Amino acid sequence: MEKPAVIMTIAGSDSGGGAGIQADLKTMTVLGAFGISAITALTAQNGTGVRGIHAPDPDFMRIQLEALLEGFPIAAAKTGMLFSAPLMDIIADCLKNKVFPLVVDPVAVSQSGHKLLMDDALSALITRIVPLADILTPNAPEAEALTGRKLHTLADVEAVASELISMGAKAVLLKGGHFSPEDAPEQSVMTDWLCLPGKLPKELSHPRIETRNNHGTGCTLSAAIATFLGLGKDLEEAVVLAQKYLVAGLATSYTPGFGCGPPNFSAGAAALKAE
Repeated sequence: MEKPAVIMTIAGSDSGGGAGIQADLKTMTVLGAFGISAITALTAQNGTGVRGIHAPDPDFMRIQLEALLEGFPIAAAKTGMLFSAPLMDIIADCLKNKVFPLVVDPVAVSQSGHKLLMDDALSALITRIVPLADILTPNAPEAEALTGRKLHTLADVEAVASELISMGAKAVLLKGGHFSPEDAPEQSVMTDWLCLPGKLPKELSHPRIETRNNHGTGCTLSAAIATFLGLGKDLEEAVVLAQKYLVAGLATSYTPGFGCGPPNFSAGAAALKAE
């Protein structure tokens, strides 16, 4: 039996199970990989919102990462909620010599609007973490926060992506869930833009799913991209497969408790296998 690829997630824990480490590990498992994790913060939350955040001592983050890097043949990794500058400094130091692709999801605010990034951490995210990204996966508000630019038009997509690449990211997937360009017609699809150095943004459209169960969508997408990269897919194929996985999960999503639920992780994987 061939061993499954090992995929690492560095992110916060979601006690409600729909986002963060829990969403990442579920995604990695159903897609056929073996997920391992380094936890940046504990959150007390459910489908109605975040009630509290507790971050471990930064030195413990180093111990977690050293244990994983020494103990596993990591095929790919992703980052999510990194919370503070001291944690990012340690993560960057531990990953500076990485030999696997890294997906950076620059998580700043939860789906319910709770801040997941300390005020003084944005500069560390830009200078320490973004340059390590083989692909950066911001939504529109995150991209605007990182660049200081506003997104209104398709031209803005190219300008913002170019600036993010100039910060060191090797590629950018600008997600369209929070952004509809003023100069693009209203459509029943959602578009993400895959941006590579020296190339025009490539539109990757997929069906727009009307559901309130969108908790953890960014975590799920970035975890799926990392998993497919670890399974040997090239960058664009990994992104497209991850989109399909997320869309199928959203189309069959449900609410396990109260408030906002997550995608249906198992259904997303089943839909890919059925193709």
